[in-house]
Amino acid sequence: MAARRLAISVLRQVLEEHRALDEALAAHADLERLAARDRAFARLLIATSLRRLPEIDAILKGFLSWPLPAKANEARWVLRLGAVQILLLKTPAHAAVSTSLALLEGRMAGFKGLANAVLRKLGRDARPLASPDAARLNTPDWLWQSWSDAYGEATALAIAEQHLENPPLDLTVPDEPAGWADRLGGTLLPQGGLRLRSAGDPQALAGYADGAWWVQDQAAALPVLLFPDLRGRRIADLCAAPGGKTLQLAAAGAQVTALDLSEERLARVHENLARCGLEARLQPGDACDWQPPEPLDAVLLDAPCSATGTLRRHPDIARNRRQADVESLLPLQARLLRAAVAMLRPGGVLIYTVCSLQPEEGAQQIEALLAESKAVRRLAISAEELAGHAEMIDVHGALRTLPCHLAEAGGMDGFYAARLERLA
Repeated sequence: MAARRLAISVLRQVLEEHRALDEALAAHADLERLAARDRAFARLLIATSLRRLPEIDAILKGFLSWPLPAKANEARWVLRLGAVQILLLKTPAHAAVSTSLALLEGRMAGFKGLANAVLRKLGRDARPLASPDAARLNTPDWLWQSWSDAYGEATALAIAEQHLENPPLDLTVPDEPAGWADRLGGTLLPQGGLRLRSAGDPQALAGYADGAWWVQDQAAALPVLLFPDLRGRRIADLCAAPGGKTLQLAAAGAQVTALDLSEERLARVHENLARCGLEARLQPGDACDWQPPEPLDAVLLDAPCSATGTLRRHPDIARNRRQADVESLLPLQARLLRAAVAMLRPGGVLIYTVCSLQPEEGAQQIEALLAESKAVRRLAISAEELAGHAEMIDVHGALRTLPCHLAEAGGMDGFYAARLERLA
């Protein structure tokens, strides 16, 4: 019951107050009071509800003779969670019904009869939700149109279908990845990451406390691999928090300055560096204004973006982002990109990356820079650098991963990365 109450509380914060899911969960006082199993169940309830909410609402509408009044919002959430359990999590119908009715004690008790009837009927009449329209129904129109225009409808559908799945857990393992794959029961991915299909709490796994690895989606790990040899190179990681790429750079032997606007977020980078026994210089500040003491060999700019490429892990983005949010970030991305170029020595390399599927935030930013500036040129990425995966390279030679890439192994996040060289 406590897990279900927490799920309703967090879902209401995300969808009614438009809070980020990670933020709402981290700030919820009841989360740590739950047993590990109940925490995992609450997270599963929340994520599944966010992924499939339009579909769940459409199904419930067919079981209601009239819409619920505004004052019955709490009862609406109880019905939604009951439906998610019955239809998607395969909870026995009697258990989903009884816990749902218990959630309606007090001022919502008048809706217990309705909830009992609807959920019991769902349990009897439920049909699988894997309909041909499920992926489209659960994808906001503005995202569907954008992806269809950019990648074609068939690929847009493949992306949307991947967003309905629970993602696996990916780890970056700098030393002895094959040994850790055996120890953790994982699979080595073509580009070097380690994937666990069901792992539970990462902090409870062997090797976490010792800093043998860190959590990082396979796609997020690829941009750092596009640099030439980093040993001894002076490099800035701009907008560095939470620090996965900083860890990669430090593990590769680079002299890293990790810069972020938020000192609180940099503290998290410091914790991860300390756990993994790695070193980097942490620099709070605005990357648009910061200048290194001398020109750098390389810069990694992981620019703030809409993060639509991470919907597999952050399903709240599909419910709370709008096209206006994308457009509001474009000027900042452009300023950061030009500031990053100015930090480089001649011959220095810049990797510009965003965890976004929106072309405005990726390829169009690079095209605009190259059209206006003679200070940089593009360095095309080869399939050999991506273990032969030519499908992850766009027509301009930039990295363009999609959630439907590696689909048979569980997919990957959507990332764009372009590699540029500073000219004399």
